[in-house]
Amino acid sequence: MTQPSRMLTLHPQDNVAVALADIAAGEVDASTGVKALQVVKQGHKIAIAPISAGQNVLRYGQTIGQATTDIAAGEHVHVQNLGMGEHTNDYAHASEAKTLEPITEQRTFNGYHRADGSVGTRNYLGILTSVNCSGSVAKFIAEAAEKSGLLDDFPNIDGIVPITHGTGCGMSGENEGYATLFRTLSGYAQHPNFGGILLIGLGCEVMQVSALVGGRPIRADGALRYMTIQHEGGTRKTIEKGLAEIRSLAALANTATREPAPISHLMVGMQCGGSDGYSGITANPALGVASDLLVRHGGTTILSETSEIYGAEHLLTRRAETVEVGEKLIERVRWWEDYTARNHGEMDNNPSPGNKRGGLTTILEKSLGAVAKSGSAPLTDVYLFGEKIDKKGFVFMDSPGFDPCSVTGQIASGANLIVFTTGRGSVSGYMPTPCIKIATNSEMYARMSDDMDINCGDIVSDGATLNDKGRDIFETFIRIASGELTKSEELGFGGVEFVPWQIGAVM
Repeated sequence: MTQPSRMLTLHPQDNVAVALADIAAGEVDASTGVKALQVVKQGHKIAIAPISAGQNVLRYGQTIGQATTDIAAGEHVHVQNLGMGEHTNDYAHASEAKTLEPITEQRTFNGYHRADGSVGTRNYLGILTSVNCSGSVAKFIAEAAEKSGLLDDFPNIDGIVPITHGTGCGMSGENEGYATLFRTLSGYAQHPNFGGILLIGLGCEVMQVSALVGGRPIRADGALRYMTIQHEGGTRKTIEKGLAEIRSLAALANTATREPAPISHLMVGMQCGGSDGYSGITANPALGVASDLLVRHGGTTILSETSEIYGAEHLLTRRAETVEVGEKLIERVRWWEDYTARNHGEMDNNPSPGNKRGGLTTILEKSLGAVAKSGSAPLTDVYLFGEKIDKKGFVFMDSPGFDPCSVTGQIASGANLIVFTTGRGSVSGYMPTPCIKIATNSEMYARMSDDMDINCGDIVSDGATLNDKGRDIFETFIRIASGELTKSEELGFGGVEFVPWQIGAVM
């Protein structure tokens, strides 16, 4: 990789470079000798060689689309002259899987040990709803508990989280959408960041509380209570009963204290949102370094957002541990192609307007940068949305690219930390799981420092290395897992970001 003074060429085969600052029309780059033919904004692409109409445009040494018209060296390359075009990939399943050397040094974090062997990074009480109709009552119980000072007697509890959503009825009781919601709610009920769960339904909904409980021990510690509003006799009686149950659960949850645990118990969901032209250069590859470090320590990292790896899936299938794992990933890609087609969408409905303002043009380009979060570890397995993750290492969980929905699935699957890279800026949080925000560029970090935990823009602005930033991110994992608050936690985010994936007809 060469780094001209004002442009960054990422691979010797590339025919575009990335502007490291706003480049004026007529400016000649000292290292490449390329003269800008027009203004090129920071993070956007500039042609460093002539590109003919129909020719592949290369970034990262990979195709990010085809030129829709002849492009001269020095010309801004973006939506006006770059399109998706046809693309095919050689998946070469399991051809490049290389086991990373384990790190034997025993690193620990201070977490909450649960009866099922998992370890939480937080100790919340959750009020989980089976249906939209019980959402208000769940919030009423949480508000009443807060007003009464119920938790004053339980200092080891981080708070009460009402988990409300907009579905649970008006749906089939036996299709893919029902199964997805069932996994999601079950995963939250068992999550190690909850010290206790109160499950509330209305009573007549499709997603029945009795089906979720099913006569089975949802939590090994027994810290789950459930009720329906219709059975309890309405709103006021349910609130009264709910407060009593919350107090009972609080007494159980308060007995938990932070104790050392190997960092192999960390499961980190990796996300990117509001991406820009720097995402695949700074924050995402730095996170890839951190991901590899955690995997080498025996931990687990989760890549998701299937619609945002489209066009880069061949980089993951090559790293699959087995051919079968690679084929599982492609099966999900094919499902998405069918899903978008039958809903009159297209896989290139990404990038978003904000992504494009930041310099990204096609989903191929966005996906290649997004996959950089995964580092170089072999892909050990592929999971459905919200499916319990039962293997260590680097894994993939199927999800939409819509960030709150994707994170909801990762948490349901067991993620006890979330890390989120962003170039345009993001304001969100995901109780009960802390979310670490990483800026891709120094300008946004300075502008939104109250929301950002780490700046990776200094890889470009100050010469920081990917390895150093990856180590910083890794050490931040351990501190946050041990109780240090993220910026989103300090600001109180997490109350509206539970977004189950709704698949199928609303009836």
